[in-house]
Amino acid sequence: MTMSFNELPKFSKEFKRFSKKYRSLQDDLIEFKQVVFVIPLGNSKHFNVITKTERCIVVKARLFCRYLKGSSLRIIYAFYCQDCQIDFIEIYFKGEKENENFERIKEYLKFC
Repeated sequence: MTMSFNELPKFSKEFKRFSKKYRSLQDDLIEFKQVVFVIPLGNSKHFNVITKTERCIVVKARLFCRYLKGSSLRIIYAFYCQDCQIDFIEIYFKGEKENENFERIKEYLKFC
């Protein structure tokens, strides 16, 4: 079984910005993908289902960044059971922003 990973354009832009700041982020995301490949909805308190539709489940998870040593980033993604697909919607630093962008998630759900 293979899982495909996609990034929304806004996610890619945010990720690029954070990657310049936090050098380990590329590897941290690869590690995160390996975890969600095995357990797409997570297995701990670090994963939280935000919303469910017939087609997808939107999850907020903690993305551990080695560069940040404990402080962490949050990552929002949509998991499609039928298609074995994950779309990354948003990434943000908990210190800069308290919560996810609900408008972006609503906008994304219109098209999924």
